[in-house]
Amino acid sequence: MNEGTELEQAGFDAISEKMKTLYPGQEGLFYSTVIPYALGGNDPLDGVEVWKSEQGVPHWHYVTYGFTELYEKESDDPAVSGYGFELTFRLKRGGEEQPPAWPVSLLQNLARYVFSSGNVFGPGHHIDCNGPVALKTDTKLTALGFRVDPELGEMDTPNGRMTFLQAAAITGDEMDAMMCWNGEAFLAALEKRVPLCITDLTRASLMEDPAFRRTWQQGVEEDGSSTSFLYLDELGACMADGKVTLRLGAGHVRILANMLRARVGKGRVLYLQGGEAAVRFQPGKQNAEMLQNVLVISLPPDALEELCGVLNPHAGVYPLTAFPMTVELVPTKITDRDGNVLNVIQ
Repeated sequence: MNEGTELEQAGFDAISEKMKTLYPGQEGLFYSTVIPYALGGNDPLDGVEVWKSEQGVPHWHYVTYGFTELYEKESDDPAVSGYGFELTFRLKRGGEEQPPAWPVSLLQNLARYVFSSGNVFGPGHHIDCNGPVALKTDTKLTALGFRVDPELGEMDTPNGRMTFLQAAAITGDEMDAMMCWNGEAFLAALEKRVPLCITDLTRASLMEDPAFRRTWQQGVEEDGSSTSFLYLDELGACMADGKVTLRLGAGHVRILANMLRARVGKGRVLYLQGGEAAVRFQPGKQNAEMLQNVLVISLPPDALEELCGVLNPHAGVYPLTAFPMTVELVPTKITDRDGNVLNVIQ
């Protein structure tokens, strides 16, 4: 390989050398993209490399190539390579000799989301997969939380600095609990029970464990929530004659009640965004006003508790007594990632 070629794939080689250092004497298995994304292919990543690890419990360690600048420097920011991260994923090994391919598809799907939306992941973030992380399985793991990979961390490359972010598979109620606390703190607590946050498709939710739930509750009480923004498919808000009407989907209000207590109850703001409306809840003297198309609602403690009390998964109309507000809870359709209706909460 000549010097020019070495420079052209300096970012790629930096990741490759990092993995070889972590797994000396081992050859990783590289799942390469057949048609590059730049040439019209469907897979944004150049590929995913898989290594066999014995740390924690025996598992497969997947690492992406493509969120960072693998070849020549293209962005204007010399300090950061591409999106600034590559993703990793750890899957508990069974008796198979070759690593399962479904995590490769999962990581490519995450890349499609990032490349199409421009939204990036960071430590403490989460994403709902709207179904099992492994398709056609009955696993309870339906979401992902992100943290710095404990073995790979961060590093400088010729194209800028980057972080290895581990996508840790979690259950739906674990994701809800993570949102109500500090995301990084939640995953740190999870790691004490699940070594290296390795994905085990057979595990149950840790929220069913009384000791873990107590740890979570204590964390929420002490720290509140680090999540300041919620997107709700069903959200409507209007104000007339000084009275507020808030329309919400009945299927998503339980997490909202927890979030309001963990944010507004701790002196912080919580933003709700929907297709038709935007609402900002904040602590303070009772007040509601429209500011730049955002309904800003200031809640004293008694109004906050009454609002949280009516947020239950049952459709209906609920007027508050401590605040001039009526909450309308409408039926919610629960669908899978293909749009098939699984349940209707009403």
